Amino acid sequence: MTDLVLSPVKQSGLGDQMKAGLASPICLTWEWTYACNLACVHCLSSSGRRDPDELDTAEMKAVIDELARMQVFYINVGGGEPMIRPDFFELLAYAVDRGVGVKFSTNGSQLDAARARKLAAMDYVDIQISLDGIDAATNDPIRGEGSYAKARQAMDHLRDADFGPFKLSVVMTRTNIEQVEQFEALAAEYGAELRLTRFRPSGRGADSWHDLHPTQSQQLFLYRWLLDRPEVLTGDSFFHLSALGEPLPGLNLCGAGRVVCLIDPVGDVYACPFVLHDEFRAGSVRDAGGFGAVWNSSDCFTELRGPQSAGACASCGSYDACQGGCMAAKFFTGIPLDGPDPECVMGEGEKLLAGLGAEDRPPVEPGHSKPSTVSLLNRPGGSVIA
Repeated sequence: MTDLVLSPVKQSGLGDQMKAGLASPICLTWEWTYACNLACVHCLSSSGRRDPDELDTAEMKAVIDELARMQVFYINVGGGEPMIRPDFFELLAYAVDRGVGVKFSTNGSQLDAARARKLAAMDYVDIQISLDGIDAATNDPIRGEGSYAKARQAMDHLRDADFGPFKLSVVMTRTNIEQVEQFEALAAEYGAELRLTRFRPSGRGADSWHDLHPTQSQQLFLYRWLLDRPEVLTGDSFFHLSALGEPLPGLNLCGAGRVVCLIDPVGDVYACPFVLHDEFRAGSVRDAGGFGAVWNSSDCFTELRGPQSAGACASCGSYDACQGGCMAAKFFTGIPLDGPDPECVMGEGEKLLAGLGAEDRPPVEPGHSKPSTVSLLNRPGGSVIA
């Protein structure tokens, strides 16, 4: 996802160019490991255990060299928890030295005072601290017991090290969406930027999405709130909300395989960070020609860059605004790719979902999950369902 901020005037022409694909991705998401000490219920990659076939240090550096040759401006590093890799700082420095900036997401558990000072001394490094509740009572049922305290401690370390304006990254759920003003205040307290992300039903999120995704009234509230705050980053997550009227800042289209893609820890390349499924696997950096060949020549990306059918949304007057919504959200809820977004603001997605069952959704592999103590029912008062 990209955090480009574009005016509606610029969106139209640039959007057409983006749909046809670029010579290199604007934003490349790269998961450096599946290892993670948490087991968040919405984890897009079902991370937890390291995969024994993960790219080694030499292979990682070779990919960085290729990205530098392709003039990829920066990479969005995630996981898993990327700071668990023993060669994390070695790879970070290697990328920066070759002109490839790094924005990495972390749960903060591995970020102590010394590491914060080390990061503050590096150029072209941006950090996103993940937090999904304004307090432990909201955050920890989603991310795990003690995760709120660890994230706040990491934020303290970055502030004390004079790192600068790091990002506070929040996945919007039914339980935290009404805390956005408190998140805004918390970010301001640290001199940080607030970044809100849409909850997609991928990875472990496929099991929790139906209970945790925002309600229609919450979506309307968020849309109005974001319109009043163009400085809040979204990574173009909420372009489906633009069907409500005035477009939100951004490209307002699905960039999968066009301007974004993902490399997973074992080197497989997918169209989008939220579609880790064989149907959207475009190739591997270990294949002949490396990442460049996948980006420029894969059948998967070529198809995504071609004309797309509006399908069931063709008769809707808001299609040009929302472009049919998120491909990943549709795929993992069992809705056809040319159907409406499951969170369609016109209610068309809800109508379709009402007639679908678990058997209509694509099977989700267990991935690298490990036994989790996270529960959707351990919030005060029981269930998270509103």
